[in-house]
Amino acid sequence: MDTGPAIPFSPHPRLPDPRFEVLEARGAALRLFSSSVEQLATGFHWAEGPVWFGDGRFLLFSDIPNNRILRWDDCSGALAEFRRPSNHANGLARDRQGRLLACEHLTRRVTRTEHDGRITVLASHFDGKPLNSPNDIVCTRDGSVWFTDPPFGILGWWEGEPAQPQLPHGVYRIDPVSGQLTMLIDELQAANGLAFSPDESVLYVVESRATPHRRIWAWDVVGATLRNKRLFADAAGPGAFDGIAVDELGNVWCGLGSNGSAEADPERLDGVRVYAPDGTAIAHIHLPERCANLCFGGPKHNRLFMASSHSLYALHVNVRGAL
Repeated sequence: MDTGPAIPFSPHPRLPDPRFEVLEARGAALRLFSSSVEQLATGFHWAEGPVWFGDGRFLLFSDIPNNRILRWDDCSGALAEFRRPSNHANGLARDRQGRLLACEHLTRRVTRTEHDGRITVLASHFDGKPLNSPNDIVCTRDGSVWFTDPPFGILGWWEGEPAQPQLPHGVYRIDPVSGQLTMLIDELQAANGLAFSPDESVLYVVESRATPHRRIWAWDVVGATLRNKRLFADAAGPGAFDGIAVDELGNVWCGLGSNGSAEADPERLDGVRVYAPDGTAIAHIHLPERCANLCFGGPKHNRLFMASSHSLYALHVNVRGAL
């Protein structure tokens, strides 16, 4: 099994874990006094796209440059390759029938893995042009599939292969009945992570290449349309958002790292920033690596899994993920 750097890590000896920093009073209610950040596995090149399979008690996540999807078993702690090659898969999700959805960089498509293992292509082109490199993905209660399409997988040989983009950095919806692909957002610079509020009335999307700041935007969801675009959160300077997840209270949990600028302080930025529904930063989980993406899982859906550069981390928190 190809590996990347192994990151040394030890659970913090003190409780509550100081790696969970409370930024505002509401953040304290999310922290469990006796829970500590754990490193579940390490040695990857770029971990991304975690998704929890509660029926099998396992987590799938992508190691994009190594062209594989990995499986971490909750009962044994064992790590194994689930799929290789994965077509440099990035974001992963499940549909309403429990099937795996995958954003593939190399093939520039969105696929679904059927229960018998067959692969069905859900989207690969729009208006006759190939997608850029589908990045992150979510399935709503009505069965519609939403995904972002920045160019990261066609910028070089690391996460796919070089190609010229022919479409904007879009956000798309796949209709659950007709399968029709619709571009709903086309004005963002590198649309990245996306998530819905618990009642699915609000869509959040990360704009990860906006200048001077990286931002999270919110839209009201009206049927299959979006309205009332507004700024939800700003990384404010050297910070850069990536993947996001929402809990049952409507808080938005954001993978965070530096934007690579000289003034960036990775020790302050790397990890997960938590925002209340009103956009106030209320907590930060400090990690020794940049967090690319995250999801809630575990038997009680109160365990936060964080795919973070070379490692997979987890933390039990005092709230469940939005179901």
